[in-house]
Amino acid sequence: MATVELRDVTKWFGANLIVDGLDLTIPDGSFTVLLGPSGCGKTTTLNMISGLEEVTSGTITFDGEAVQHVAPHRRDVAMVFQSYALYPNRTVRENIAFALKMRRIPAAEIRERVSQAAEMLGIGQLLNRRPRQLSGGQQQRVALARAIVRRPRVFLLDEPLSNLDAKLRADMRISLRELQRELNGTFVYVTHDQGEAMSMADHVVVMNGGIIQQYAAPMDLYREPANEFVASFVGTPSMNMIRGQLSVGGQFRAADWTAELGSIGASAGEVVLGVRPEDVILAADATGTGTVRIVERLGTEAIVAVAESCGDIVARAAPDIELSPGERVGVSVRPAKVHMFAQDTGLRIGPLAPAGRPA
Repeated sequence: MATVELRDVTKWFGANLIVDGLDLTIPDGSFTVLLGPSGCGKTTTLNMISGLEEVTSGTITFDGEAVQHVAPHRRDVAMVFQSYALYPNRTVRENIAFALKMRRIPAAEIRERVSQAAEMLGIGQLLNRRPRQLSGGQQQRVALARAIVRRPRVFLLDEPLSNLDAKLRADMRISLRELQRELNGTFVYVTHDQGEAMSMADHVVVMNGGIIQQYAAPMDLYREPANEFVASFVGTPSMNMIRGQLSVGGQFRAADWTAELGSIGASAGEVVLGVRPEDVILAADATGTGTVRIVERLGTEAIVAVAESCGDIVARAAPDIELSPGERVGVSVRPAKVHMFAQDTGLRIGPLAPAGRPA
């Protein structure tokens, strides 16, 4: 396996800047996720690591060896795509073995590697079938087995679960994480699904506009987002972001809504208050300034949207909360759980434990 490093990597497509001066270290044996919205540069970054896209400038190294000008087939990487890219006229066994045959690996070794990979992924009984006879999940496992048998230095996965249904996607998350740990492989995984990132990754690289917004362990992203973008992108429902004025005494005011925060380590002035839905407190109150818009009862919890003068505030509550649309409520927050961001830059106000890097 390998440590992958990108130093000042930039990619232009014509007049469009797609990746802007990326600096990133992906540790050997880690599961690192590139997370961000469509068009943020994450797939282009993955393709530059693989060699499918050339860098405009900058360097990419595997264990200190520069590879940015090395042909893709010589970089010793394996890719798994959103589309499974299986040969329809070949059996599962032939699909898995194809790359090894092209490398002229001895037949006995090919049989052994194919058997080991199939057993690892639970598809040994499918080796004589063709792709059209397989479910989506089975096809994805074949694509993974094809990558495993190559024993590459780096595994690159581009939204490999997006075509699966919700239950199978959840099952495959577990299988992929177990596979990475068993192989102790360097996995680089691209997704726009924060649930996948939070549940699987050792480290998450949040990207937007071709720039790394934050690079940290999943829970560090959640607890201490570096800026407004990370705060709102990571977490479901999204963090409430409320623009207002913080007083010297720790009172936050936005239109007619106020929150008493006390001493929270932020200077008085115009700020953006961020608060997770689970840290919003609702109380039925006929004199409250909020009005319930909707209550979504999800079995284990309820998501409540409240209209306030400063805009909608979303709360996570107990599933049996006795509120109905149209009711008046009081809305408060847990002061120790709020986040503050500068209105002009969007940057976090206060300490940032991961300092933009995983611990």
